[in-house]
Amino acid sequence: MLSKENETPYMKFSELNLPPDILKSIVALGYDEMTPVQEATYPIISAGHDLCALAETGSGKTAACSIPLIQKIDTTLNAIQGLVIVPTRELCIQYVNEIYKIGAKSGVVPFGVYGGFSKGIQVAKLNHEVHILVATPGRLIDLMYEGAVRLSQTKCVVLDEADELLQTGFLEDIEFILSCIIQEHQTLLFAATMDDDIKRLVDKNFRDPRHISLIQERLSPESIEHYFEYVHPKNKQSKLMRHLKGEDTQQVLIFCNARHKVDSLFRNMKKEVDNIEYIHAGLSQEKRSSIYRNYRSNKISCLIATDVAGRGLDFSNVSHVINWDFPGDGEQYTHRTGRSGRMGRKGKALTFLTKRDLPQLKKLIRKLKITPLWIGENPLGKDAPPKDEKTQKKKRHYRPSRNRRPKSSEKTGASRRGER
Repeated sequence: MLSKENETPYMKFSELNLPPDILKSIVALGYDEMTPVQEATYPIISAGHDLCALAETGSGKTAACSIPLIQKIDTTLNAIQGLVIVPTRELCIQYVNEIYKIGAKSGVVPFGVYGGFSKGIQVAKLNHEVHILVATPGRLIDLMYEGAVRLSQTKCVVLDEADELLQTGFLEDIEFILSCIIQEHQTLLFAATMDDDIKRLVDKNFRDPRHISLIQERLSPESIEHYFEYVHPKNKQSKLMRHLKGEDTQQVLIFCNARHKVDSLFRNMKKEVDNIEYIHAGLSQEKRSSIYRNYRSNKISCLIATDVAGRGLDFSNVSHVINWDFPGDGEQYTHRTGRSGRMGRKGKALTFLTKRDLPQLKKLIRKLKITPLWIGENPLGKDAPPKDEKTQKKKRHYRPSRNRRPKSSEKTGASRRGER
């Protein structure tokens, strides 16, 4: 944990005028001080203002929204009064769990709808009792067309990870959903970055919104140390194992750019690493949910994943994030490495680099203003690729086959437009 000796103390949840049932649940969850985003947004949301909030990943945005949203619910009214729209199934499940825990003693009933799960079961639950609905856009619109979702009593709409929602082609869907809520309501938007699509969405659909930003100049959380290692592709796994055995790790999250790389790395590592699992969009939703639960409860110490796990998910015990493959851009790097260093904890990010990654690395460093910490050789400004450790002893350079071509990255999670 980071030292708090020189930090400005934040408000405690006990200082808020929270209903006793909600406060008891918050205390039971171990929440004490509010995070900056929670302290900044709580009075705005509670007062009923529209909100556009920018904050780093891992800053406590889910609870910041859930606590005042639960307070707005009239449990005597059997209707959807709160609607939360998220980009992925996993974030949907996480949001429902957070609302359920905080509202456990208040009688508030949350429910999530997303693709890959029985629509019939979801319709049956919607016909019974739901106060707060968390949904991915595709499945939500399907259920709206079928008449299973009625939003005539909805008084608060939340767009979480809005930048991800709009980047994956859901802008028209979001505008359609908002156009169906014709009664007066509050609209809240949370994002890590602000682009032109978000600005247009806010200008068109929000009423005199309050704007807050806790991003400042850098996108990457300051609690993370950013390590880079220049490696020969043949030596990646031996380097990885050396780090895992030499570091004091709590939980590790390893990112690959494609499913087949996840599968291959898992097969090779499971012989040497205990409590290891893998996850990507090729697994069933039931399997993915089980893995997330086990990882979140510390039953899994090492998880290999595609970017289906890289956005918005709260793995609070991750101490190390390792980029087996170099991420595609600065934002992808930020979301991956943001799985560590959450809620004020220190974290470490390690990225393996090969020669072809160097141009992108230079752009990343300039964009994110991070200070790279080098393990071994610093290759910036050098043209020569690293030498293979075995052939280096023989004074020979490794020459890759001309036929070796990298395979294209997969599209995972919400980026697959047809996956509802």
